[in-house]
Amino acid sequence: MAAYIIRRILLMIPTIFGIMLVTFAVTQFVPGGPVERMLAQLQGADRAGGEVRASRSVDLYQGDKGLDEERVAQLTKLYGFDKPPVERFLTMMKNYLVFDFGQSYYHHNSVVALVISKLPVSMSLGLWSFLIVYGVCIPLGIAKAMREGSRFDVITSTAILIGYAIPGFVLAIVLIVLFGGGSFFSIFPLRGLVSDNWAEMGLAAKVADYLWHMVLPVLSSAVGSLAVMTLLTKNSFLEEIRKQYVLTARAKGLSEKQVLYRHVFRNAIIPIITGFPGSFITAFFTGSLLIETIFSLDGMGLLAYESILNRDYPVVLGTLYFFTIIGLISRLLSDLSYVVVDPRISFESVESR
Repeated sequence: MAAYIIRRILLMIPTIFGIMLVTFAVTQFVPGGPVERMLAQLQGADRAGGEVRASRSVDLYQGDKGLDEERVAQLTKLYGFDKPPVERFLTMMKNYLVFDFGQSYYHHNSVVALVISKLPVSMSLGLWSFLIVYGVCIPLGIAKAMREGSRFDVITSTAILIGYAIPGFVLAIVLIVLFGGGSFFSIFPLRGLVSDNWAEMGLAAKVADYLWHMVLPVLSSAVGSLAVMTLLTKNSFLEEIRKQYVLTARAKGLSEKQVLYRHVFRNAIIPIITGFPGSFITAFFTGSLLIETIFSLDGMGLLAYESILNRDYPVVLGTLYFFTIIGLISRLLSDLSYVVVDPRISFESVESR
């Protein structure tokens, strides 16, 4: 097992390097980089909004429009584009090894501090959605497997498939219209994680206020995932229930509960539990642009969109590097969880090849 883990970790190095190299190379050919955007702002090209559209490209030399070559050279050096691309890439990767992601071009703040400030929103949406999906889907999938073909199975399958077919942002709009003071009921708040006077509340009131703000965004995020996990759980249990050892256990006089929880459960739950580590880790860092925009939540999804739109390369590349590591580690933990859940699985044969 140790040799397998070491080999997987070593394979992460070229994977991360390749992903960062491709992304860095792409950014070199995207028009409207940070230097061009700053030049356009200095010219007053977008005085009304303070932003320059990404599709607009401005030549580096703007001496005939009031900006001399010296000013252009200063801006180029400020953003580090006076160095060759290879040198900039190697310097960037060297800094990333110690998690030094630099400063944001757009927000004028360190990338680490910027990400930390956005994480509460993404963690709230991801973690609660994760808990709801696993907390609802596993019991529901088991119940559907035990009642396959019944009215309960048909009704619940129809309901979750309808929820799966509705995009999350459409469901969010519907919930706002129905329960957020749109046209019917004004029950749930629409903006932010907490109320404006949250700091003045007591502990119990703070918890209640936070949970109250999370109801609509979490429902919008979680409903689409219910169908996949529920049907995965149902099919996994059905496959085990139809095996010969279950018939043998029933023939020995065991009750349905004993058959389900002593024999079927520990085998059928393996494909569900093995995805638990990866889903749990990624739940803390994922973001949803549309959900965050609709409910006025400033999280990782909105940060990623703004960074790409504003050519904020330190944020784009820094977060990509960090989340790639998180994704690779979560995949490794998912693979290792097979051994923990099912002792019959071993990496010994893999290591000996």
